[in-house]
Amino acid sequence: MSFSIDDCHYMARAISLAKRGRYTTAPNPNVGCVLVKDGQVIGEGYHRKAGEGHAEVNAAADAKARGFSLRGATCYVTLEPCSHVGRTPACADMLVEQGVAEVVVAMVDPNPQVAGRGIARLQQAGITVRSGLMEQAARELNPGFLSRVERKRPFIRLKLAGSIDAKTALANGESKWITSAYARSDVQRERALSHAILSTSATVIRDNASLNVRYAELGSLAELLPETELRQPIRIVVDRQQRLSKASKQLNIFKQPQNLWLASAQHQIGLPAAKQLQVRADDDLSALMWQLAEAEINDLWVEAGGKFAAALIEQNLVDQLICYQAGLLMGADAQSLVDVGGYTQMSQLNSWSCLETRRIGPDIKTIWIPQ
Repeated sequence: MSFSIDDCHYMARAISLAKRGRYTTAPNPNVGCVLVKDGQVIGEGYHRKAGEGHAEVNAAADAKARGFSLRGATCYVTLEPCSHVGRTPACADMLVEQGVAEVVVAMVDPNPQVAGRGIARLQQAGITVRSGLMEQAARELNPGFLSRVERKRPFIRLKLAGSIDAKTALANGESKWITSAYARSDVQRERALSHAILSTSATVIRDNASLNVRYAELGSLAELLPETELRQPIRIVVDRQQRLSKASKQLNIFKQPQNLWLASAQHQIGLPAAKQLQVRADDDLSALMWQLAEAEINDLWVEAGGKFAAALIEQNLVDQLICYQAGLLMGADAQSLVDVGGYTQMSQLNSWSCLETRRIGPDIKTIWIPQ
């Protein structure tokens, strides 16, 4: 299927628009749309929040506000228009009703509720549909959504913070602060991008962690994201040994129970939480990840101790390692960043490829993906 330079230009704009929803759309995907008529952009839109207008609807509203009709227009959209009625009406039907002449789609929606049905609906109405333009760039907009739909688990990013010699705490447990305020601010931005944050009861109790996004530490992102629009991630705490039942109910994690989920081997009575998930008592985490996908969790940001981090890695559940390295040497008796070990052959080692490296204040941030 052929595409022109103009097609690429308009789709690139739609992809750029889609990125504006990265902090607010979950569990829905990020989608952008551009409407063109007679070589002129007549409307633009992106999906901002689940339950609100989809990208096509918002672009159509923009065109109407500018005084344009959609009849005969070409619609460039990063994801196949939906064909089903969910939280909002079907976008494919809206485009048909408005008399759009052509729809250019970056990628087909893998969601079984759509999966080609939107395109079929448009074609049945006589609308020309071309798909596959800048498909890879469109997929990169939604790694979490695609992981949930295609692999039945969230896209998992494991955050690690340590010293030059790969230590995360002194032998006595002291760890505040290894990295700089610049790195901690970057972590807040990463949290804000995530649909959910996962940790363990041991980490939560030790650090009295809140696992939320601290708006005051978002830096320049706060200029683009008003605090009223900030989506606090769902907080998920794995607590197989019922540690939280014995801990103080004054822990920070319990102060906002409305977006707190507990994952334990049995129901914990009397703990304030919005949701409780049943998990295996052993270290098998795949069933938990399946449950989170069923609960429409797209992106999972993990902050936990070395043992839990090792379990995720050894079970091949980590899609990205996000590593913050500080200019410290903590010594041989300090606690290791990840508790992997017992290897006797190099072929047994997990192998990673560096995707990105950059300096953050005095620290270094690297992103690694499995080879």
